[in-house]
Amino acid sequence: ACRGLGCSARSAREDSWLKSLFMRKVDPRKDAHSNLLAKRETSSLYKLQFHNVKPECLEAYNKLCQEVLPKIHEEKHYPCALVGTWNTWYGEQDQAVHLWRYEGGYPALNEVMSKLRQNKEFTEFRKERGNMLLSRKNQLLLEFSFWNEPVPRDGPNIYELRSYQLRPGTMIEWGNYWARAIRFRQDSNEAVGGFFSQIGQLYMVHHLWAYKDLQTREDIRNAAWHKPGWDELVYYTVPLIQEMESRIMIPLKISPLQ
Repeated sequence: ACRGLGCSARSAREDSWLKSLFMRKVDPRKDAHSNLLAKRETSSLYKLQFHNVKPECLEAYNKLCQEVLPKIHEEKHYPCALVGTWNTWYGEQDQAVHLWRYEGGYPALNEVMSKLRQNKEFTEFRKERGNMLLSRKNQLLLEFSFWNEPVPRDGPNIYELRSYQLRPGTMIEWGNYWARAIRFRQDSNEAVGGFFSQIGQLYMVHHLWAYKDLQTREDIRNAAWHKPGWDELVYYTVPLIQEMESRIMIPLKISPLQ
């Protein structure tokens, strides 16, 4: 009997030791990461759209968007604003990227969608646009509290959209590191906006940067490595990433971000 009790105790200790090796310890939290990381002074919701256009239709697609999108952006009865609209230059080719802000969160989004469904011009626009597309997807995003507010800027600039697929459960950790890291990347006014997904592909982070050209981008990024502390922050954030992607984008003429 004693031998049996000893074996049971030893087996329990071994199980506990094995669990400590393979189970990640997570600090208990009392709130969703959207409440902990997002700007509290605003209730803005962002929509990021990716449209993969038929190569032969890209010029017509851009022309159509430049005719119709400003009407939505400038209409006072729609609580939304066009933040930026681009074509991908380096990255996935023949791709259009649009970023919208809904001032008032989900109720504003619902109001805009409801009104657009009754807008005959927009219905025709969507139908014509659909014939030009190979695929499309979107995400609903919140902006990080510690990032710059994306506001219109003069050009000419190129834009880089860096997209990170994080390991599930690491968004708070990512936010804590980048709350410090962003200070290293604001000297040249290149930081445009930082967002994290709420609906669509989850645990996605998007950083939007503006540069005068590719060489300026290279110089600014290299300069960050000479600032004490930047290398340490990169070291700790890399293990949180599952996948990452970089797009270099050119703004359309109607884009508030030029």
